[in-house]
Amino acid sequence: MEKEESNSTEAEIAQAEKNNMATDEAMDSGDKDTPTLADKTTEEPASVEEKENKEAPPGGGGECTDEVPKEEEVEKELVEFKIVYKKKPYDVKFPLDDKVSALKAHIEKLTELPPSMQKVMFRGLAKDESTLRELKVSKGAKLMVVGSTMTEVMSVSAPDPKEIKAEEKGAEAKKEPFCQQKQHKKVLEKYPKPDDAMPGFKNQKERLPSLPLAGMYNKFGGKVRLTFKLEVDQIWIGTKERTEKVNMSSIKAIVSEPIEGHEEYHIMGIQLGTTEASRYWIYWVPAQYVDSIKDTVLGKWQYF
Repeated sequence: MEKEESNSTEAEIAQAEKNNMATDEAMDSGDKDTPTLADKTTEEPASVEEKENKEAPPGGGGECTDEVPKEEEVEKELVEFKIVYKKKPYDVKFPLDDKVSALKAHIEKLTELPPSMQKVMFRGLAKDESTLRELKVSKGAKLMVVGSTMTEVMSVSAPDPKEIKAEEKGAEAKKEPFCQQKQHKKVLEKYPKPDDAMPGFKNQKERLPSLPLAGMYNKFGGKVRLTFKLEVDQIWIGTKERTEKVNMSSIKAIVSEPIEGHEEYHIMGIQLGTTEASRYWIYWVPAQYVDSIKDTVLGKWQYF
């Protein structure tokens, strides 16, 4: 009886061990099928890489970068021409689409003439806002530069006391229109519109013609013609008796007013000295050329 109980106990122990082994095998089998945290970590980069490969453009090889391709610089079209200042030529190569204001800055490096004192002439006065292309500057063209340095401006002599008194005497007359002032009224009555006067047009502005301006009077009734010698920075005031060659840099101001009843013509005073008493008066100046005369001689600045 005791022997049977012993055999039964051993059998139970053996069966329990078999059950434990079966459980262990089942757990081992389940571990293989279920991914661990470490397994998940190693698998994620592979999936990201696959995603990037799917998003990459066809035929693309290599790594993607955040760099933005640089825009190709557009080469500016250059034009070769000459700058002439005080009879001295300078060879210049400059962008055709740059403005005259930029050219003036370049001219300053060549001539030491400040841009504010420069007048660039090409078929008339070249405006700062115009480009060389708009002015139709071509290869081999010649641009004239006129103007005075600050040293030359400051060297102007002091006004004569007699001129100051004469200017003060005429201060009251300045309030009247030129046509109503005695000195001008007398000239206009004595010397009406010349038969050979150039055609005048009011409310218009034109470039200076290539030929001299003629068919005008001075205060003595003498015929006057104006010739603009840009290559030497001079204006020639010609009469039958003589031709006065005046440096443009010495002219301090130019004033003008329309002639009453003939608004297509002006009375013009060119100030040759430091005071108003030095004005050279010209009558029957075509109105359309008045602004061009002032721009050519004075540029954008003048003495006051």
